[in-house]
Amino acid sequence: MSRLSSDDGPARTRINRAPSRLLAVTLPWLSILLGSLLPGWLLIASAPVLPPIGFLLFVAWRQLRPGLLPIWSGLPLGLFDDLYSGQPFGAAVLLWSIAAIVLELIEARVPWRNFLTDWLVAIGLMIAYIVLGLALANLAGASASLRIVVPQIVISVFSYPLVGRLVALMDRFRLTPFVVQR
Repeated sequence: MSRLSSDDGPARTRINRAPSRLLAVTLPWLSILLGSLLPGWLLIASAPVLPPIGFLLFVAWRQLRPGLLPIWSGLPLGLFDDLYSGQPFGAAVLLWSIAAIVLELIEARVPWRNFLTDWLVAIGLMIAYIVLGLALANLAGASASLRIVVPQIVISVFSYPLVGRLVALMDRFRLTPFVVQR
């Protein structure tokens, strides 16, 4: 029978450890806020091409960990997205809040989901978000046709599995035990 020494590797480093509460609570919020800033940093274009990364991260976090973000989280996160997206002020607040309510209803009605179901729900939410965002922008004075957002919709649909994988990796890091328990 051997004792654990300092050379025992990962088994020794996991004993008496817990995830950081600060990291566990703030990482989803900060990743979504960073995702809202990202499209403006990566590419400046005359038409929307990049997917709404903040919204995709929001949907992915809500689907991966349904109870992690409260239902009212669409309001402050949408407000932040409104500041940087170029949409009329209040559009993202409304659309993110509706998306949070829809995801909550789906979670209550269909608790047994799989990847295909989550992807189809995310596709529906993304298309509705982009099209309704265009409609709200047109109400505010823009005059853009629906075909201008088709590339953004296609890129969003095909990038969602990658965003879901990124959120799963962030969730794994978020729950990594490295704080010493007392």
